[in-house]
Amino acid sequence: METEGKAQAHTKASSSPPSALHCSTTRCSTNGVHTKSNAKTPRKPGGWKSMPYILGNETFERLASLGLLANFMVYLRKVYHMDQVSATSLMGIWTGVTNFSPLIGAFLSDAYVGRYWTIAVASIFSFLGMVSMTLTAWLPALHPAACDGGGKCEGPTSSQMGFLIMTLSLLVIGTAGIRPCSIPFGVDQFDPTTDKGRKGISSFYNWYYASFTVVLIFALTVVVFIQDSVSWVLGFGIPTILMFCSIILFFLGTRVYVLIKPEGSIFTGLAQVAAAAYKKRHLKLPDSLQPTDRTAYYDPPGTALHSKLPLTTQFRFLNKAAIILEKELNPDGSPVNKWRLCTIQQVEEFKCLVRVSPIWVAGILTLTPLLQQATFSVSQALQMDRHIGPKFQIPPGSIIVMSFIAIVVWIPIYDRLLVPALRKLTNQESGITPLQRIGVGIIIGVGSMIVAGLVEMKRRNWAEKSVQMSVFWLLPQFVLLGLCEAFNIIGQIEFFNKEFPESMRTMGNALSSCSLALTSYINTAMVLIVHKTTGKPDWLTDDLNVGRLDYFYYVVAATAFFNFFFFLYCAKRYQYKGSTFETHDDAQKPPPCEQLELITSAKKLDV
Repeated sequence: METEGKAQAHTKASSSPPSALHCSTTRCSTNGVHTKSNAKTPRKPGGWKSMPYILGNETFERLASLGLLANFMVYLRKVYHMDQVSATSLMGIWTGVTNFSPLIGAFLSDAYVGRYWTIAVASIFSFLGMVSMTLTAWLPALHPAACDGGGKCEGPTSSQMGFLIMTLSLLVIGTAGIRPCSIPFGVDQFDPTTDKGRKGISSFYNWYYASFTVVLIFALTVVVFIQDSVSWVLGFGIPTILMFCSIILFFLGTRVYVLIKPEGSIFTGLAQVAAAAYKKRHLKLPDSLQPTDRTAYYDPPGTALHSKLPLTTQFRFLNKAAIILEKELNPDGSPVNKWRLCTIQQVEEFKCLVRVSPIWVAGILTLTPLLQQATFSVSQALQMDRHIGPKFQIPPGSIIVMSFIAIVVWIPIYDRLLVPALRKLTNQESGITPLQRIGVGIIIGVGSMIVAGLVEMKRRNWAEKSVQMSVFWLLPQFVLLGLCEAFNIIGQIEFFNKEFPESMRTMGNALSSCSLALTSYINTAMVLIVHKTTGKPDWLTDDLNVGRLDYFYYVVAATAFFNFFFFLYCAKRYQYKGSTFETHDDAQKPPPCEQLELITSAKKLDV
């Protein structure tokens, strides 16, 4: 209710001593100097002394999960005798749950457990999952019997499938705890207030991604080769032993770790903004965002580690959550009820999430070409000539490494040659904006699916003439797939990290993971729909020479193409994070900064 009493309460509350309003829940300001919170333990930062333990744990977990994922389709087809649709569906569901799970792990770590114990417990679950997976290959009772001489194969029993699903569930729990916490836990080991600490953090990122690339290539070549050509037991056993060693290493490093206490989840703050804005929905906002009018808002100082966001006019109804009413502040300047009064920083963080959401939704379908080809290309490779020389055969699960080689080759070219040339044309520091980069990746992804369909059509025609096509015919589509990933996925990571404030970057990375999860479910749904609606035999029947996988690739290409227009619509209307203040004199006009953004966004978002 809009009463004069409430309006007067705004001014009354805002007249509190500045020191009362300049105290946040984590850090306070004393004479303008920020003091560190007592979240850190009083021990000296571990720095590089702790890196072998942290990077070793993350590296071996990635090796275990990626070594399994890269060849899991082949394992289900060869050992469990599952048909193509069932195997693809199981793999899609598992991949989706795996990519959703870090969101839960991040919440539990930030709000309750802390990163150390989250990683420790998750590592044990990951090890148990790898032990169970090794047992499925080792013990005859846990997988179907081998096919008889006549080629008749029995599928898995219900108990065998139950044990396999339990195994995958253990791996999901391990992934949920390790992946969202490994990078933040590594950053915790350095003091960001010193030059040495900042350099250490920068180097840690480089070492982290370097180790991830090495693991990826090793998993897709050596591990897959052992699984496919030597022994599934050995191929699963090696990552299992390495995972056990990583747990020992992680606990050995306990004495040098810097441990950060959990400070609460960002989700709670977002919920508080929604609740406070709803409760104060009847209040009237100040006429402008001039400093004289902004005294009605709760705006304590930011922390030493996070930059403050300015109050903006976009989604201005949310600003009501920060309006100070009578008796809503304690004598020390803290809110009496955090579900009725939020800071400007909390409100702007909520706006960031709302602003980014349409781009995130549009980005989900842009990943379908990546996951579909990674799945069905293995089935294609199984029916192609994979020989290099008279004796050596490329494992079908290793062919995806072609796309990673394309990424490794392309990124230096893009960074050293293309970006400087584009910078002169666009005046953008990164050459093109993150949204433009994502858009280019979408178009390349559509092209990769069209090329994949043409190659599959040619392979099928040759197979009808009893001619086996070389697996290197898949090289063009994988090169395009690598370029798609270099533009699209890296563009999304860059976009989320730039557009989310520092305190929400964990959520930004979690959203990227959730995009992959939802894409996996969409892919699974597309496979099931095509399987049930395209007649007998259907397009995705086990025998690719009878089915029409090329038609399915064209459907995926068309879906991604039409999604591009939805992405374009969202991108052209997106306002990059920044100030959008409104002046009192121009209250009836678009805010001057919004007018400026309309001009500059045409340059920034000319995708």
